Amino acid sequence: MNVPEFSENTPKDRWRAHVLAERRLLDDAQRAVESSALCHVVAELAAEHPSVAAYVPVGREPGSIEMLDAMAAAGSTVLLPSAHEPGPLRWVTYSGSESLVAAPFSLLEPSGPVLDPDAVSACSLVLIPALAVDRRGVRLGRGAGFYDRTLDLCGPDAMLVAVVRDSEVVDRLPDEPHDRRVTHALTPGGGLVRLGTE
Repeated sequence: MNVPEFSENTPKDRWRAHVLAERRLLDDAQRAVESSALCHVVAELAAEHPSVAAYVPVGREPGSIEMLDAMAAAGSTVLLPSAHEPGPLRWVTYSGSESLVAAPFSLLEPSGPVLDPDAVSACSLVLIPALAVDRRGVRLGRGAGFYDRTLDLCGPDAMLVAVVRDSEVVDRLPDEPHDRRVTHALTPGGGLVRLGTE
């Protein structure tokens, strides 16, 4: 998605509109192929991480509920976000697709007890939804700031992984002082890629 007229000086809202428009063009068959590839990689990753923070994809976001099941089957405790008010995300333990209920912002979350925001500090792997990520680790989210407020609570050695499509790893995105950088990107075609090594 390295569109010539897009750069780190392009406003974030324009980047967001472009990525969302591109995702709407993704057909179901291709999305299923990409989701399967991600599922395979996260199952292997989860085997090395006893506690994982993840998310339930919304719309055309990369990933799937099967990805969550694969991590749980690998033996990981999987925490999913609960976003009800501005501030850091709270967390709920995933206990299978049947436990997912409707939540604000058109999200799904497990119906169990809600944990405090600092529950994420126990997770050595944090999978983060993103619209794009650059090679420095700058992540483009949807603009609500939930993850920017949350990632400061993660452990210093946690893998912070933006899950994106292959075309959504770009050279440079606009960034601001409050943006918390991620350590890796996970894409269907490229797998796990270390960021911030420039």
